[in-house]
Amino acid sequence: MRPFKAMFTGDYLDESGQMRGQDIGVDALNATGFIETGFLLDQKPTQGDSTYWDRLYSLEITAEHIANANAIVIIRPWLKAEAFSKGAENLIVIARAGAGYDKIDTKACTKNNVVVFNAPDSLTHSTASAAFTFMLALAKRLPQQEAVLRSGRWDRQSEIYGDDLIGKTLGIIGLGKTGLELARLAAPFHMKILAYSPRADRFAAEALGVELVSNLETLLSVSDFVSLHCRLEKHTRGLLDAQRLKLLKPTAYLINVARGEIIDEEALVKVLQENAIAGAGLDVFDTEPLPPSSCLLALDNVILTPHWLPSTRRAAQATREVIVQNLIRVATGQIPQNILNPEVLGQPEFRQKLAQFEENRHNG
Repeated sequence: MRPFKAMFTGDYLDESGQMRGQDIGVDALNATGFIETGFLLDQKPTQGDSTYWDRLYSLEITAEHIANANAIVIIRPWLKAEAFSKGAENLIVIARAGAGYDKIDTKACTKNNVVVFNAPDSLTHSTASAAFTFMLALAKRLPQQEAVLRSGRWDRQSEIYGDDLIGKTLGIIGLGKTGLELARLAAPFHMKILAYSPRADRFAAEALGVELVSNLETLLSVSDFVSLHCRLEKHTRGLLDAQRLKLLKPTAYLINVARGEIIDEEALVKVLQENAIAGAGLDVFDTEPLPPSSCLLALDNVILTPHWLPSTRRAAQATREVIVQNLIRVATGQIPQNILNPEVLGQPEFRQKLAQFEENRHNG
């Protein structure tokens, strides 16, 4: 058998070096007999380091990490082109433990004969249901309702009226898998559903009663709820700028479970402070973790969660299965599924790397 070394990023670990959260597949991989697992220990938190959590979303894969692994499983760290400064003789695969991959330089991976895959479907429902949770909580004014109860001021009940979703207009920006799933979840609530998504499947939209609009400004101006489900790309960075945010109705709510950089956060704070919109539900931010000095924290018309609302036990289990199955495929000389840089498959150097592990398929 040919040993295959799979390393997990250190943000999987707690300060004592133990895994945080659910099983991530380490035992299943080790049980193959030819896959050896480990962690990038220099990325884990250390006792007494209060700055670690401020740096959590800026951790990076280094050239040393790449040199000592055949596979790297990434949750949060960046993988930039500089990490390949010493090449990637041993590294053959990057596994993204989630759907988004904007922090991974896939072009650099291709150049260095490294295949990249993700777990695109494992978070589809949980991300869409997170957006829907925000919709309901905002419509019912859940934070304000709770504040009344905690203050003991039941006499203020009549000051807080929530609303129902029935008859409201939902505007979805990005009608991919999570956008379509949100439309499916909203369907029983008899909302009018619009979507701005230049690459949308019009047949899938029609099947769910979604009306595609060609103009983003139109969607923003007529929607009661606007939910972001597009990828962070060059053309979507800052998509909702100050000018477009001003198009939202004073009674509208904005929801973001995609990427913080899609919204001009400073402009969003301003419209929230001025009550130019009714409120927002945000799971993602321009800077993560959200700084304690952020003006968002002082607002009572926004619900904030720590880029974790879609992270359910069910989603974690589905992600684990994708990671384990695909790493075993690569470790036995086979092509993984959910490839993000398919052009690498035609490169002879990559094929040579992969072929080294074919013997594990026959001897494992």
